Amino acid sequence: MEPVIPGNFVTEMKNFITSMLGALVALVIFGTGALLLFIGFVGAIIALGQQKKAPEVASDTVLVLDLSLAITDAPPPVDLSDFTNGRSDTLQLRLLTRALRHAAHDARVRGVLLLGNISASGMSSGLASLRELRSALADFKASGKPVYAFLEFADKRDYYVSSVATDVCLDPYGEILLPGLASEPIFFAGAFQKYGIGVQVTRVGKYKSFVEPYTRTDMSPENREQLQKLLDDLWGTLLADIGKSRGMTVESIQAVVDAEGLIKPSTALKAGLVDHVLYRDELIAKLKKLTGVTSPTQGFRQIDIGTYAKNSLRPPVGAGSGQVAVLYAEGDIVGGEGDGREIGGTRFAREIRELREDPNVKAIVLRVNSPGGSATASETIQRELRLAHQVKPVIVSMGTYAASGGYWISTFGDRIFAEPTTITGSIGVFGIQFDVQKLANDHGITFDTVKTGKFADSITISRPKTPEELAVIQRMVDWLYSQFIAKVAEGRKLKPAFVEEIAQGRVWSGTEAKKLGLVDEIGGLDVAIKYAAQQAKLGEAYRVGEYPRAKNLSEALAEMLGKVAPTSLRMQSRGLVSQIAERLEAELAQLRAFNDPRGMYARMPMDLSIQ
Repeated sequence: MEPVIPGNFVTEMKNFITSMLGALVALVIFGTGALLLFIGFVGAIIALGQQKKAPEVASDTVLVLDLSLAITDAPPPVDLSDFTNGRSDTLQLRLLTRALRHAAHDARVRGVLLLGNISASGMSSGLASLRELRSALADFKASGKPVYAFLEFADKRDYYVSSVATDVCLDPYGEILLPGLASEPIFFAGAFQKYGIGVQVTRVGKYKSFVEPYTRTDMSPENREQLQKLLDDLWGTLLADIGKSRGMTVESIQAVVDAEGLIKPSTALKAGLVDHVLYRDELIAKLKKLTGVTSPTQGFRQIDIGTYAKNSLRPPVGAGSGQVAVLYAEGDIVGGEGDGREIGGTRFAREIRELREDPNVKAIVLRVNSPGGSATASETIQRELRLAHQVKPVIVSMGTYAASGGYWISTFGDRIFAEPTTITGSIGVFGIQFDVQKLANDHGITFDTVKTGKFADSITISRPKTPEELAVIQRMVDWLYSQFIAKVAEGRKLKPAFVEEIAQGRVWSGTEAKKLGLVDEIGGLDVAIKYAAQQAKLGEAYRVGEYPRAKNLSEALAEMLGKVAPTSLRMQSRGLVSQIAERLEAELAQLRAFNDPRGMYARMPMDLSIQ
């Protein structure tokens, strides 16, 4: 029997949930009485799911970690774990690292098997998160238990995580794609010009290039400079980590990469990048021996890591004395409440305020995985963090992104932790104004105005902004930038002139950010939590609560009544069409996130998609 991969189960669950939500919409239309009956039916299903006992972890078991599942910082907004026995199409990073470190000392667990291909999208499975996962795998291996990795067509992320394994196995007809890192932004300026969409930009910082896709057809020299430096830093960290695990020098790995690009099995084996070239069934035979299975018709003993975590780990606690609260800020920063994939300024400020006022919460760890967004919302969140800072320790742990608005909300942390591969900085502000005058006029649509003051219609999209209106917006952008500089200087105890010099909207790796004083220490979320407990003088007996708290299914259904999500372009396939659709959907999502009332944004200089 081959390793169990929870993909089929997840697909079935998706189909079930999709059908259920479709029925829900129909029932909303049909009437309230039928809807209540439906909710009661769903409640009964949930109750049955909760009564179902989670599978026991057998002796001599191998944990199976499917890397194709999206690895997120925050727990899922809806908790279906009781209903699915821990299986999902996403896995929370901290759940993974806790499970691996627990399994290292669990006598029932004999080893770990890694398989599948990482598909990084949105905020999930970023390089910083993968480095923390890799660290937990290294701790598991250090306990004396083996980690097996089976690769077929492994890209740089797959190999980066798998290279820490005790035994890296490559399919005889597989390959390792390890050519380096690249970033390839999409530019829309030509299309906007063709279709008559006007764009006017106000910004501060020569590296603040987020607006370039809307105003240029290629990268500016400044943007190319900062991206080259950033990619060099990230690639250097990846090679150093791989080299340490594989007993190779950075130079020897780079030599293979430059010579091959697509590394075939014989070359990978000869170079020392893998330990064995073998078929899947040959690895299964090894795992059967490891788990003491002798029957030719029986597979090795195994359990997927999500189910193991559900079975073996204590769930995150809520209220309780001596608690460290971990607050996840993952996604674009937007005004208002935001949705499940966004950091709503109003919602997060309220969450921080509740944690500040809770006497059982002794310290707060803000886990940031955000490229930024609305300057107004960023300040709303920072204000509450500063108030919390006055009464209890506030520690910041940076994930893959903590840039621009993500750095704005971080800057007053008592101590800031980041990974070498964290993308941070981007201290800058921009304003972006769209107009559809030409597009409308070309189709026979015209506009006229009656107003009571010179600037009464200045926020219109029916025409370009006048020079006077742009000057007003630029003054506001300049003021926000000066405030950003002052806040960083105050929070990080740096001279304003120095902050001005390293700001300019430029992004930095975590390694460089530490040298510049923008972060304090290299380390992951677990290190930040331990530091927070120390600062709160909690000793070793502290508990950890995670926020925002995941809703159970019945809560989520109650919240979504009357709401029908828009159709997504995303497809299950990873073919050419779906890749293009996902990319376009991501770009459209960015435009939808532009909801700052003044049109002012503290966001990363571009949508940095590292390939």
